[in-house]
Amino acid sequence: MSEVLNIAQLCPETYVLGPGKRFVVWAQGCPFRCVDCVAPDWIPNHPNNLISIEDLAQRILAVKELEGITLSGGEPMLQAEGLAKLIRRVRRVNPDLSAIAFSGFTLAQLRRKARTERSVAELLPQLDVLIDGLYRPDLNDNLGLRGSSNQRIHFLTTRYEKRKEMFETQPRQVEIHLLTGELLMVGVPAAGSLQAFRSVVEEGHSTSVVGA
Repeated sequence: MSEVLNIAQLCPETYVLGPGKRFVVWAQGCPFRCVDCVAPDWIPNHPNNLISIEDLAQRILAVKELEGITLSGGEPMLQAEGLAKLIRRVRRVNPDLSAIAFSGFTLAQLRRKARTERSVAELLPQLDVLIDGLYRPDLNDNLGLRGSSNQRIHFLTTRYEKRKEMFETQPRQVEIHLLTGELLMVGVPAAGSLQAFRSVVEEGHSTSVVGA
């Protein structure tokens, strides 16, 4: 199954989950159950949208003027092998694409995993930025691209070191994308905005999915 990714959702173009225009891949399945999880439907580790790495790579490479890829979920590290292959595949064509990942695992935990899990060892060196740690609603300060202040932003390469403000202190922004039969909220929502979004959706009798 390493040639296939189990995907919760995709967003081919967004500007709120990292610098520039980004293609977001949300992985299905997560071992954590954070309080007030932004996307509880993406926690169960069951097949959702199975997409081959090659097909997804072609979709990413078809987006013009793309700055990079953002990985989230769910928990992307559960599919580290496939995601590492995906990044290597797209960078063979466009080596300038950056890679950002959100993970409930801390960087220290991932480095320990990398000693025995080849998949994690292959994915970590390909990331420019890792936003790590479990979400805590009591520490949500509405700043930057981390959901709560206990989470850490690790610049694993120098690419975005001069953009620290965007990641750490910039006011948050979200986008609403209209999909077939549902709305997709993209971005890290400010405290209270997620509940407001869901209330509007419920009043309109629409279905929705949310992705940070």
